[in-house]
This record gives sequence, structure tokens and C-alpha cells, in this order.
Amino acid sequence: MMRTAKSKTMGAAALAAVLAASGVAAAASNASEPDAGPLQEGGNPIVTDIYTADPATLVVGDTAYIFSGRDEAQPGQDAFVMNEWHAFTSTAPDNDPAAWEDQGAVLSLDTFEWAGANAWASEVEQGPDGRYYWFVSVDGSTDDGWMNIGVAVADDPLGPYEDAIGAPLISDATPNSSALNIDPTVYTGADGQIYLYWGSYWQPRMAMLNEDMTSLAGPVTTPEGLTDFWEAPWMFERDGTFYMAYASNAGADCVTDSAYACIRYATASDPAGPWTHQGVVLGQVTSTTNHPAIMEFGDQWWMVYHTADAQGGGNFRRSVAMDELVFNEDGTMQEVVQTTGGAATP
Repeated sequence: MMRTAKSKTMGAAALAAVLAASGVAAAASNASEPDAGPLQEGGNPIVTDIYTADPATLVVGDTAYIFSGRDEAQPGQDAFVMNEWHAFTSTAPDNDPAAWEDQGAVLSLDTFEWAGANAWASEVEQGPDGRYYWFVSVDGSTDDGWMNIGVAVADDPLGPYEDAIGAPLISDATPNSSALNIDPTVYTGADGQIYLYWGSYWQPRMAMLNEDMTSLAGPVTTPEGLTDFWEAPWMFERDGTFYMAYASNAGADCVTDSAYACIRYATASDPAGPWTHQGVVLGQVTSTTNHPAIMEFGDQWWMVYHTADAQGGGNFRRSVAMDELVFNEDGTMQEVVQTTGGAATP
């Protein structure tokens, strides 16, 4: 089906209509969800007492951090209910839940006086001043649009965090912003230049940030070469090559139904692109949404994502998982083998 980019001034109802027309919302709402029950133990998912989604990773010294939203939808509730972000730490990261320590909810919508709802995808990046900046997707209550990107700041990755701006960094009012301003990913280059990518509804966006991490250093641009981009970008560098992983809901090599998403990736010689599509690095998962975070810890690379695999899970009750990520000698990435409970996913 042909999909048309819509005006950024549309509200939540209109945007929901876009998804309904494309079949995405209907599939998400009508997907069958298991009855509530205790979460499974042993192997993926890595968090077993709450539902978690939209992971982001950070490595500081000998500690790996996973930051995630919390899914609080009740069984059978076909809507995202997300009010806070949690943190998990490990000095020996693995997809065994025992490897991770739950640090609790370290950021919530209450941190942002202008926020109304939807503690969606986020990423934490250390700034030039040594402080930690948490870029978050938030529905503002004080504007006429829908989702915005806000920034919180703390001296420690686990907080306490405070609103770094007092208003959104990116909103519908930002010139050339995405049709849906969510899923920020931040990368700091060797030269100190800071890059912010984000976007959804097939509209990736990029802007450079000033050293204060809270203001734009130039105009919002549209990156080139992110083939079949849907949402959820994640940027990193390895051996001088820049990588952009992102969710896609198009292509026979990607999904069986456009309501679902795989993770594609592209590479570039410059963090601003242009990008060259390389293929699929993570296949369709059991939840309709798919969201990548990639980290290196020691000599091991990991793909962190979410699924609906936990007992009682579903499209609005997701759980963070992680599996090994393998690079070929030429720098391309092998498609990740998804596991659950220690066994390969069919």
C-alpha cells in the first residue's frame, strides 16, 4: 500500500488514522495476547518481574547499562501505557536475567513539567562536560502536536536526573522535524561533534547538537540512504565505519506482514552520511514493534531488543532481550540468532 507522509501538525487521532489506513494499528490491536501470568525464568527475556521495552545501552568503565521503558498495559489492553524508564546494570552482561541488577525507575514523566504521557524510546549519552544526558520520547501536554524529544541530565548514569531544558528539544514546531518525533539516538564523534538522529513514519531526521547537548547547532536535515526506514534508529562506530541500525516494515527479506518490523542497517564513512544499506541484522520479532540497541562490552558485541516472548506478554507488554552480534571480516553484520529461554526462536 502506498503510504503518504502527513503534516507534522496532525494530532494523535489523525496519526492513528494513518496507521489504521496502513493496517499497522489494526494488526497491533487485534494481535492475540496470552493471559497474564508469571514471567518465565532462565535466558531471554533478561528482565523477569516487569515488562520492558525500547532498550538503550551504555557502557561506562566495567559496567554495562540498559535503559528501557516500562510497559504497564493490563492483559488485553490494546494501548501503550508507559510512564517511566528503568535502568539495569551488569559487569558481565549476558542474556541470563541473573546477570542484571534492576536499579528501578530512575526517570519518569514527572521529571518533565511539560510532559503529558508516553515515556517512549530513549538513549543516554555522556556529554563533553562529563555529565549524562538522557534523550527521551515524550508526549507534551503544553503543545498542539504529539510526541517530542526532551533531555534530562545527571552527574551519574543512574541519576538523579532533572529536566535539562524545561521544554522539548525537538517538537512538531521544529522546522523539518519528522512526522513523529520519537526514538532519539545520539553519537559523539572523535572530533567532538555531536549528532542526533530520530524519526518515525518513514521520516528519519538528523541534526547536530552544540556542546551543551541541549540545543541544535544547525538545521534539521533528512539523511540519505536509509532504505525502507520506518523508525527506531541506533547509531554506533566500529573500526572507523559508522553503522545505523533501524526498524523497517517493508521487504520480503524483512517481515511477513507490514504490521511487524525487522532491523535493517546501513553504513557510512561519515557520521552525517550518506548511508549505504547493507541488509537485515535482526529479523521480525514476536511483538509488532522492534527496537535495536547495540553495544560492545569487552570483546563481545550484543544486539539488545524487545519481544513479546515473556509469559503474559504481547504487543503492549514487551520484554527486553539480548543476543550475540557477530561481524564478518569485511565489517558487515551477520543476522542475529534470536533466543528465548536458552532455546533458539523458531
